[in-house]
Amino acid sequence: MSKNKLGKVFTNGLFGENPVFRLVLGTCPTIAVTTSAINGVGMGLAATFVLVGSNVVISLLRNFIPNKVRIPAFIVVICTFVTMVQMIMQAFLPSLYESLGIFIPLIVVNCIILARAEAFASKNNVGESAMDGLGMGLGFTLGLLLIGAIREVIGAGTIFDYQVFGAHFQPMLLLILAPGGFIVYGLALGIINGVTEKFSSKKKEAEHEIS
Repeated sequence: MSKNKLGKVFTNGLFGENPVFRLVLGTCPTIAVTTSAINGVGMGLAATFVLVGSNVVISLLRNFIPNKVRIPAFIVVICTFVTMVQMIMQAFLPSLYESLGIFIPLIVVNCIILARAEAFASKNNVGESAMDGLGMGLGFTLGLLLIGAIREVIGAGTIFDYQVFGAHFQPMLLLILAPGGFIVYGLALGIINGVTEKFSSKKKEAEHEIS
């Protein structure tokens, strides 16, 4: 297993197949919890822990899980790690736990986690599966952080609860409501994909000229 291959698996989740901006998965928590940057980071890191843990366990057990019951088995594994996250957050980060609410246990049915278990962890070795979970999880976290930061700064005038603007700033409260989440997500999705496509086109043109 080469470091180069592990690096590609890791960066794929950050950029090439970013769950938020490229695969457009997990849109429900993306819009619901990103009313602030800290909520986005909290949800993203919780999902990352579950992704890495479930990917590793499923990869280890992939040759022992019967094909007919693989999805229920994957859900049991995922549920175990979600329960661990829920208990840890409830014990050590009670305010964040209360803020995220029902979306912590709903990580069990997050399509990103089940999709990586089915599409990657069940077909690859432990090292690659761990890197895939880490890359996808951090890509998800970065996406939530970006959207949460934009919504919090413009919608509340703060970032991580610190004041960014003066007392005369009038926040655009719409952005911390559900419609604002759709607006910010849509704009971020369009801009990032537009820049990515432009960069890919230039790269292909350069490769064509060289060849």
